[in-house]
Amino acid sequence: MCLAAPSRVIEVQDGVAITDCFGQRRQVSLLLLDEEVAVGDYLLIQAGGFAFERVDAAQAEEALALMEKLMAQGTDARIWGEASE
Repeated sequence: MCLAAPSRVIEVQDGVAITDCFGQRRQVSLLLLDEEVAVGDYLLIQAGGFAFERVDAAQAEEALALMEKLMAQGTDARIWGEASE
């Protein structure tokens, strides 16, 4: 399973966006999107570096806050609960 964290667009030029997620900047292709992308938008990006979905800003910020809270708990956080034996 793959988890995509919303990435905020900080620059757009010629079908490519520069995004930021948790302080990491990344250049991504907008080739798969059929809608305009602007600075400040949030995108979901697949492993190959292609943005595949634009996300509502409020939902993106809520998801990022939750992810940040879970990361702050460290590797001992039990996100999925106890595994049955």
